[in-house]
Amino acid sequence: MSTEDNDRALITAVVRTRDEAAFRALYRRHTPGLYRLALRLGGGGSDEQWAEDLVQQTWIRAVEVLPGFAWRSAFRTWLSGIAVNCAREDWRRRRISLEVAWGPEAQAAASPANDAAGRMDLERAIAELPDGYRQVLVLHDVEGFTHEEIATMLGIEAGTSKSQLSHARRRLREELARGESQADRRSTG
Repeated sequence: MSTEDNDRALITAVVRTRDEAAFRALYRRHTPGLYRLALRLGGGGSDEQWAEDLVQQTWIRAVEVLPGFAWRSAFRTWLSGIAVNCAREDWRRRRISLEVAWGPEAQAAASPANDAAGRMDLERAIAELPDGYRQVLVLHDVEGFTHEEIATMLGIEAGTSKSQLSHARRRLREELARGESQADRRSTG
């Protein structure tokens, strides 16, 4: 039995009879991938608690709407889309609370992007990408989703996904090159 067929059987059992064993099997199968995605969406794996919370919020939301899952995409894709949406909502809440508490000037001063002394590495460069760029980069280059799947998850056009990926990759190259030149200046200075 394929993974998708097995997922179908498990989901049917969860929806129809609230089968706990079926839910645990789904949870065990899909949580490791969701956790990796959450770490990447969180900015490179530095906030494990945030990633764990995001995974739990994703499962809570998924169970609430599971009866309406129509199999227009793979379960993994659908679940990842929920995770991305939960992350977006959290970022929105955080941004609003920072703006209210500190105001834009203090928020900009506290930004990790202003820490020019630290060496720029790939994880940090990914973390500093704008949310939309980071989402598409992680979903495509790290998680292996197609642009069509990403478009469905994020509610955008496939062309927008391709464009954001291109911009994200360009920005990463620029940041990594800048980090290397700063490291070279420090080592020769």
